[in-house]
Amino acid sequence: MRRIDSKLPTVGTTIFTLMSQLAEQHRAVNLSQGFPDFRPPPELLALVERCLSERYHQYALMPGSMALRTAIAAKLAAMYDVTADPVTEITVTSGATEAIFDAIQAVVRRHDEVIVFDPCYDSYEPSITLAGGRTIHLPLTQPDFAIDWERLRAALNDRTRLVIVNSPHNPSGALLGRADLDRLAEALRPYDCYLLSDEVYEHVVFDGARHATALAQRELRSRCFAVFSFGKTYHATGWKLGYCVAPAELTAELRRVHQYVTFASTSPLQQAIAEYMAGHPEHHVDLPAFYQERRDYFTALLSPTKFRLRRAAGTYFQLADYSAISTLPDVEFARWLTIEHGVATIPISVFYRDPPDMRLVRFCFAKENSTLDAAAERLRRL
Repeated sequence: MRRIDSKLPTVGTTIFTLMSQLAEQHRAVNLSQGFPDFRPPPELLALVERCLSERYHQYALMPGSMALRTAIAAKLAAMYDVTADPVTEITVTSGATEAIFDAIQAVVRRHDEVIVFDPCYDSYEPSITLAGGRTIHLPLTQPDFAIDWERLRAALNDRTRLVIVNSPHNPSGALLGRADLDRLAEALRPYDCYLLSDEVYEHVVFDGARHATALAQRELRSRCFAVFSFGKTYHATGWKLGYCVAPAELTAELRRVHQYVTFASTSPLQQAIAEYMAGHPEHHVDLPAFYQERRDYFTALLSPTKFRLRRAAGTYFQLADYSAISTLPDVEFARWLTIEHGVATIPISVFYRDPPDMRLVRFCFAKENSTLDAAAERLRRL
């Protein structure tokens, strides 16, 4: 049989899977992979149970149930003053990662260039590669993890097909504000390219900040795929439900891909979330305070340790500098911390193509206080 010539020869098992496996093997407290260890809202779970017992067992509409798309449109209008047509501009997907993949496959062609900002989510580049594109990595500035606008302007050219931004930013928690989006619109203005705005942590912002969506920036709206996650919002990452909002022309292309990737996402979950959104709009409003309390609790627990922290502005991740603890490279340090001290984390270098010389790891604080207590007790011994 002919030997397989891999389309992704440099891609192996993700660090998130590897660290979670290592945590399980060594019975470590798992603060690595980004998932909560608490349950979704009880009212939502009751709706899921009811929808599972009723008639929602067949395929949903390919773009998503109309009830859910209508609820999404209402939320966008209420929170961001953004108008989106649920028929032609909103598509429900099997997780935000599918939406990202669909958008990239919809517009990127062979030899097109796609700009990403390192450190970045690890699904971007493989999706670009499968589309035949070339990934252009631009490092965010240190220590603020901000866009270097001069480097962006220098990288943009007539081959640029797509620019991907992520705010709130994984892994740093940095935010793009309205002024940043205005500068981005200005930078992209001379070029016939698209924007993919990864906004899955939209409701996890702290200290009174408000999420700035690219959909609310008039120039960006016309060229933008904006991607969101129900899993992040409702503490249900295993449900794998997300959605994409884009102009009708872009949505039509995205759906050409989506219908042959998953066709439709889980019917009873879509109906349950639609009803919960309609009945509990306060959930989105209350979520920043819910996670800020956990961020502050976790950072207070780590204050007596040798880790140096800069409190995250968003997401449910906290970066920690371990320079005062070890000189090991971050991948080796993460393995050592898991195996020898029983706390699993994620090394930051895996989010880079060319990682800088830094000693940073990422902890997930979307956990019960008892989980954070157990981790902190072990970390204080270092």
